[in-house]
Amino acid sequence: MSAVPDNLKYAKTHEWAKMEDDNIIRVGITDFAQEELGDLVYIELPELGRKVTAQEQCAVVESVKTASDLFSPVSGEVVAVNEALVDEPEQVNDDAYGTWLFCINANDPSELDALMNADAYQQMIEQ
Repeated sequence: MSAVPDNLKYAKTHEWAKMEDDNIIRVGITDFAQEELGDLVYIELPELGRKVTAQEQCAVVESVKTASDLFSPVSGEVVAVNEALVDEPEQVNDDAYGTWLFCINANDPSELDALMNADAYQQMIEQ
């Protein structure tokens, strides 16, 4: 298991979120999540322009073992999706923290405060 980066926030549902410029939140799944899922074979990304609320199911990752819903860490509008993952979902297995899935223009970036920091997430996954 790789280290949990300190510069990200974490949801109980194993998504990571990173604040970018201009209220843009970059979202991916954690290394723990990709390890639990196994080899990813398909990723269903949210549509550009979709309005999401915090904790709303908005994407799906499928592995050889199972399918798992992904949830938005914040409310806002989907402004970017990582199209490369449609053909190469295994990029997430190769580098979970370096491979983002989608970006949200957050209505209220302070919603990130409700997420866990790296230490809290590490404690959760070790239980």
